[in-house]
Amino acid sequence: MDAIEAAPSRPRPQPIAETRAYWEGARNGRLLIQRCADCGRHQFYPRPFCTTCLAERVNWVEAAGRGHVVTFTICRIAAHPALTPPYAVALVELDEGVRLLANIVDCELDAIRCGARVQVRFERLDDEITLPQFTLV
Repeated sequence: MDAIEAAPSRPRPQPIAETRAYWEGARNGRLLIQRCADCGRHQFYPRPFCTTCLAERVNWVEAAGRGHVVTFTICRIAAHPALTPPYAVALVELDEGVRLLANIVDCELDAIRCGARVQVRFERLDDEITLPQFTLV
């Protein structure tokens, strides 16, 4: 009798102390970024200090979830067996000025362009992890 192989599971982020609030926000449908209480600058990825003024008073704030595509790639060969190509990965600049990597979903891949406006949406992987992703506006 042949063994049936289980489908590989999608890679999961591993929250750490600095990123826990980000992942909790995503699980609740909120895109959180950090804002320095001293100089007012937003930052992403999460850190325990401000990268502009080095203050240690950074707070979590909700981003509007809108931005534009800075650059992108269409992956036609899966980077992991659980991912089904083709799919788009983009560097998105939020209106708050920070940049993050995410998938562009729910659109024709040929429609994605640098400068295109995007809006966040969330994909729930399980009870613990929800992924912020973007779709064209």
